[in-house]
Amino acid sequence: MENTRNLVIIPTYNEKENIEAIIKAVFDLPRAFEILIVEDNSPDGTADIVKRLMNDYPNSLHILERKGKLGLGTAYISGFKWALERQYDYIFEMDADFSHPPKDLISLHDACLKGADMAVGSRYVSGVNVVNWPMGRVLMSYFASVYVRFITGMKIMDTTAGFKCYSQKVLRTIELDKIKFIGYAFQIEMKFTAWKFGFEIAEVPIVFTDRTQGTSKMSGGIFNEAIWGVMKMKIYSWFKSYKRVDV
Repeated sequence: MENTRNLVIIPTYNEKENIEAIIKAVFDLPRAFEILIVEDNSPDGTADIVKRLMNDYPNSLHILERKGKLGLGTAYISGFKWALERQYDYIFEMDADFSHPPKDLISLHDACLKGADMAVGSRYVSGVNVVNWPMGRVLMSYFASVYVRFITGMKIMDTTAGFKCYSQKVLRTIELDKIKFIGYAFQIEMKFTAWKFGFEIAEVPIVFTDRTQGTSKMSGGIFNEAIWGVMKMKIYSWFKSYKRVDV
């Protein structure tokens, strides 16, 4: 198998119940992944747990500390820039709460090794694979993806998914400082931008399980950003060039 440098970016805010377990689960996988925790000054001591674990994984576990809760999108953008500066081949997004199964990092990686430029851990590519969500939230999430596909023209079934693998060239091509969304619509904008640049996007089926520890960061404002922001994003794309340069 191709030997690549792989970095899993995990944003955290008040994740003390989950952070040690998720870190150990990633490092227990039969493939080499490093982890970057992007920590938004959690008052619950999440950073202290990570720093303690860094003694056990001195070359594989990293932390990027920020001054406060600045939004999911900016957390990932900061992580992407950190990864690109250090020449990682594949960069992953993953939540800290086990809603994204760590074992599926291997499936996402495999999809990119087989030729995809971006791999998406999809809840909806093979039915509806969501556990522990109330039906109302499942329907809201599913039809949000239907709406995004309708507006943008993308064929991706799970347009709002946050479990992804990027090849380095995708993140080098996308102008990260021009990504506008900072909430969960960030996930849509990143897929849309990669798609507009003509990158190959593969969907890998996963089973999404809602968190059992800690507190969800979901809110009504997140869906408002997605609904109205997607329309603005589509209109803005009519005036933008997506000419790709090999990087």
